[in-house]
Amino acid sequence: MLILGLFGSNATFAIIFIVALLICLTVHEYAHALVATKLGDPTAKLDGRLTLNPIAHLDPMGTVFLLLVGFGWGKPVPINPRYFSKKSDEILVALAGITTNLILALACAIPLRSLLASNQAAGASTLIVFLSVMVLLDVILAVFNLLPIPPLDGSHVVEYFLSDSAKYQYQFLGPYLLIGLILLDYFSSTSIIFALAEPVIRFIAGSQITQLFFR
Repeated sequence: MLILGLFGSNATFAIIFIVALLICLTVHEYAHALVATKLGDPTAKLDGRLTLNPIAHLDPMGTVFLLLVGFGWGKPVPINPRYFSKKSDEILVALAGITTNLILALACAIPLRSLLASNQAAGASTLIVFLSVMVLLDVILAVFNLLPIPPLDGSHVVEYFLSDSAKYQYQFLGPYLLIGLILLDYFSSTSIIFALAEPVIRFIAGSQITQLFFR
């Protein structure tokens, strides 16, 4: 699914989408870096990733896939588990980005639903579009990264329960599984990721916003 097709060729919508995309990707990766740093790992900070500068977090391929297919990823934040006091800290770092995206989606959904319920919607169309796109992208990033496929965030939860040898095989097969999922999603009549994201968006933003993207 060409996600930019949701907005046609309107330049304003394109700008809104790009700005929202940069915000969503940046806060996701920054959250990883922040939590890792708080847990004692300075790797991300030394690598210049403890920043809200979007350029530091953009992954070229992940951004292209988000534009063309409808979901993508940012540049993985480097961590060194040897700095953590316990193994489960890796899970906290992995879930930080997903949690932050969901919180941001909820934060955007609150004023969005308020605007739609008031008589001010007609005079705030640009803001409504921006908030709607923010909810959409944040939920898609969260749902996509929850998938237990390396190197996505959800895979770190699975790796916690694997032996070193099983973990190596799991990480080796991950990229192939991810490519297979992307191809399946792209060529199928129904987007798997959008199907998973729809109930989350409906819960956070309400059916009125969901209908803008899932018709």
